Amino acid sequence: MTQDAGSIRFILNETETALSDLASTATLLDYLRLERRLTGTKEGCAEGDCGACTVLVGRLVGRELVYESVNACIRFTGSLHATHVVTVEHLAAKDGILHPVQQAMVDFHGSQCGFCTPGFVMSLYGLWLAKDAPSRADIEKALQGNLCRCTGYEPIVRAAEAVAKARPSAVFDPIVKMRASITARLASLKTTQTIRITSGDDQLIVPGTVSDLGDILAEHPAATIVAGSTDVGLWVTKQFRRINPVVFINGLDELQAIAETPDGLTIGAGVSYSMAFSKIAATYPAFGALIDRIGGEQVRNMGTIGGNIANGSPIGDTPPPLIALGATVTLRSKGSVRTLLLEDFYIEYGKQDRKPGEFVESLFIPRMPQTERFAVYKISKRRDEDISALCGAFRIALDGDNRVTSARIAFGGMAGTPKRAANVESALVGKD
Repeated sequence: MTQDAGSIRFILNETETALSDLASTATLLDYLRLERRLTGTKEGCAEGDCGACTVLVGRLVGRELVYESVNACIRFTGSLHATHVVTVEHLAAKDGILHPVQQAMVDFHGSQCGFCTPGFVMSLYGLWLAKDAPSRADIEKALQGNLCRCTGYEPIVRAAEAVAKARPSAVFDPIVKMRASITARLASLKTTQTIRITSGDDQLIVPGTVSDLGDILAEHPAATIVAGSTDVGLWVTKQFRRINPVVFINGLDELQAIAETPDGLTIGAGVSYSMAFSKIAATYPAFGALIDRIGGEQVRNMGTIGGNIANGSPIGDTPPPLIALGATVTLRSKGSVRTLLLEDFYIEYGKQDRKPGEFVESLFIPRMPQTERFAVYKISKRRDEDISALCGAFRIALDGDNRVTSARIAFGGMAGTPKRAANVESALVGKD
């Protein structure tokens, strides 16, 4: 194992920050509001649902600096090493002139009570940075994770459309202006040292490499592994659970790779929904449509497919389509690596075939022959940003006479685990 370091270091707006006295479950929202008095970031739901706490987090993906909207209420501060956190206070110019995104919200009356407004501004700012000419669909997708009880959303959408059309080239923008220097500063913060912060029985660990992660889990087999915290965050903010020690893996580049071959896609366990979307949607369009309905944009930017698998929830969105597609999961520990069919990974409610010290390393999705059909459907109380009441995935192969030669059907929400409908599969074979 590499030599340990002792502080979480990141850039907050313009200021480099080092935290060596930090609880493992301290949230970014509490740090911003209580420690730094940056109160533009609001607490609404404390579960990643309303978007009032939205901030941007910039990170290096290879050599590229990428900014993503995230929910500060369920993002743990310990996960922020070598990132750039941007709050709403950073947008306006030093002389008080509003950023074009902020000004458009004023001009088009996109705020009424104002509580949710900073979160909307940050989501729209993230879109403004990512796309020069977003479509109406792009805007609505960017705002899936932001709830407003006053405006009816239409003024906010009009503000987004207006600022995209009238995009001044010489506008002051804190990220555009400082992108090169921030990139260099984040590169200098990245390390292969493992970070440990201990206070009493509370321990926060950030492994420097995947090999270090295996060593850490061999030492602490009961540790809580945190990737995106979109579920674990609620264990803390809603259930007040103790999850010590906490191991943050979102900074491990080795777990963030996507490899495409003629045989299929290999997706690292640390790849977020947003990162995986384009590859999955291009290869399995129905699966891509499902990803667009997982949480809001902030949740998709934080949450990982590997975490959704490892969590083992019977209503997780990704296991049914992955099982129908014949996916396999690779598990790694300090001394071994093994691969098994994803459907065999789930044993019973709350129990997966993961030995002490093992972690999900990657997922492989085989490429589907062109003669086969695939579809996935999700039923939820509202269309966007809601958990599945039921998710069903269907894959069938047809012969030249349009008869079913094979079928793989998997459901979530029907049993204690994601499960194949074996009897239905058998009944379909040979049928028109």
